[in-house]
Amino acid sequence: MFGRLSLDAFPTDIITIGGVASGGAVVLAILAFITYKKKWRYLWNEWFTSLDPKKIGTMYAIVAAIMLLRGVADAVMIRAQQAVLSQTDLNLIDSDMFQQVFSAHGTIMIFFVAMGGMFAFINWIVPLQIGARDVAFPLLNSISFWLFAGGMVLMNLSLALGEFSGAGWLAYPPLSGLEYSPGTGVDYWIWSLQIAGVGSLLSGVNFLTTIFTMRAKGMTLMKMPVFTWSIVTSMLLVAFVFPILTVTLTLLGLDRLIGTHFFTSDLGGNPMMYINLIWAWGHPEVYILVLPAFGIFSELVPVFSRKKLFGYKSMVFALSSIMLLSFMVWLHHFFTMGAGANVNAFFGITTMLIAVPTGVKVFNWIFTMWRGKVKFTSSMIWFMGFAITFTIGGLTGVMLAVPGIDFQVHNSLFLVAHFHNMIIGGVVFGFFAGLTYWWPKFTGWKLHEGLGKIAAWLWIVGFLVAFLPLYALGFMGAVRRLDDYDPSFGWQSLFIVAGIGVMIIGLGVVTQITQIGYSWLKRKQLKVNSDPWDGRTLEWATPTPVPDYSFAKLPIVSDRDAWWEMKHAKTKVPTKYEDIEIPKNTGYGVYIGLLSTIVAFSIIWHIWWLVILSGVALVVVAISSTLREKTERVITAADIIAIEGKRQRSVL
Repeated sequence: MFGRLSLDAFPTDIITIGGVASGGAVVLAILAFITYKKKWRYLWNEWFTSLDPKKIGTMYAIVAAIMLLRGVADAVMIRAQQAVLSQTDLNLIDSDMFQQVFSAHGTIMIFFVAMGGMFAFINWIVPLQIGARDVAFPLLNSISFWLFAGGMVLMNLSLALGEFSGAGWLAYPPLSGLEYSPGTGVDYWIWSLQIAGVGSLLSGVNFLTTIFTMRAKGMTLMKMPVFTWSIVTSMLLVAFVFPILTVTLTLLGLDRLIGTHFFTSDLGGNPMMYINLIWAWGHPEVYILVLPAFGIFSELVPVFSRKKLFGYKSMVFALSSIMLLSFMVWLHHFFTMGAGANVNAFFGITTMLIAVPTGVKVFNWIFTMWRGKVKFTSSMIWFMGFAITFTIGGLTGVMLAVPGIDFQVHNSLFLVAHFHNMIIGGVVFGFFAGLTYWWPKFTGWKLHEGLGKIAAWLWIVGFLVAFLPLYALGFMGAVRRLDDYDPSFGWQSLFIVAGIGVMIIGLGVVTQITQIGYSWLKRKQLKVNSDPWDGRTLEWATPTPVPDYSFAKLPIVSDRDAWWEMKHAKTKVPTKYEDIEIPKNTGYGVYIGLLSTIVAFSIIWHIWWLVILSGVALVVVAISSTLREKTERVITAADIIAIEGKRQRSVL
């Protein structure tokens, strides 16, 4: 009746039991607190069923923050094992558990931290920057988030029931096949990514439609803010490459579920087909994540330099060039797998070429700062950390683009260090900079600058200490997924240094949590009474914090730096109020996300009766959501006048 699910699915090792117990205790405490405060109805009505992109963005950010904490915890376990535990009698993590932790860390940080953070910023900022009150498909936006959340639930459920994949974060066959991974781990990996990936694809279509069809009057494509341009290029990549991921995961799932042979070495299959497909998605995915971070830096560097962005057109062309070239570099991930010298040469050259538009952007930011009145806020410190770490990552990337060098360091910790330079130094630092920059716009109060600067420096220093030794270890022969090694190799001292770096990053995370908590307690003293950053683009034309309706009257745009021009030309923001219609909240997104998660869980455990029931329910709910009456909630002009008046009084 319950398929493969039995009492044997529950964890027995002390590490997993401890993780489940501590995580479960936190979840139960949160649930008990919500129940005690009688907030369930409020959360359902105002948050879970909300179609407001600002609230959906906040929920994306919360999920990403939760998964960041788990991802950091996994990193601590990995470094502790490599630095100390493997060389002592305290070896608490066996090889199988280490591979699961390694696979979970990579999957979490890419799919649920970086992607979640990206969609948080898109939901928060893009509609406001283009002068839209909503997205093109509000319900689809809610469905996308709850599919993303469902994938997150499956990821964490693997801790308590069954296991997670030990086949790496990209699950190469034959290791991910039934012969070598007969348990539920790879199935959890497939279905958590499948659900979250479909949500990402739907979001990509939604935001492309929003940007191309809902821009404010007068905002041509070449008057869009660079952040919005970065989202256009990122979402175009999502629309083109996430179907590849969906198909690839489906084929791997069929290999495991019904015995097809798409990616086996017998009966006509080919494991290299999987590797080509997964990297045809995987390398554009890197740019899907990093392009929005480029857009964030392009917004805040001019603000804190008190200058216009240098080279707007070249920035747009650089983004577009990176987007196009990202489709032509995927094979550099497997130079060593026998494609041949001509193929390797082509992909090596295209990989080097993609460094050119990336370098253009870095020089544009530097020229923007040149002779500007630079203010080194915490956001700018994150930018400076990015400039250093991302440049190192770019230089090592060009090295890896040379097939001869790649043959020496392929699959080594040199590659791991390069990849983290790009993702942490590029994506994570960018998101932290943007979070600090835009925080007051959505909360009405600023984050404490002193604690923010300390957190930034801890992250930057910790990152360099954690990952620079890995370049040396890679040259010395240390490979990825290494949980034990001979002490005579002389690697332990460098692993210990890397472990210290992870601990410093951990202090940075603690400082960030402290910063948010302290700032919330002191929010009256940190309250924003005016535009604190003298922002340049249209989102700063909205009230602080941004209400449900965003714009009392839709703006007319005449310049790229729309808000800057409104202020410095002493033109008034439109103030003629009118009734505004916004979509009513609905629970269809929650229902579709929940049923999709149940379907996936049932397939993982082969509970076929539940697959049928939940699958039928999912189809019925999905169809009914398209047939529902599109009801609107009206905010009258009188209500807007009252809200605006209250805000003005609070400012005074």
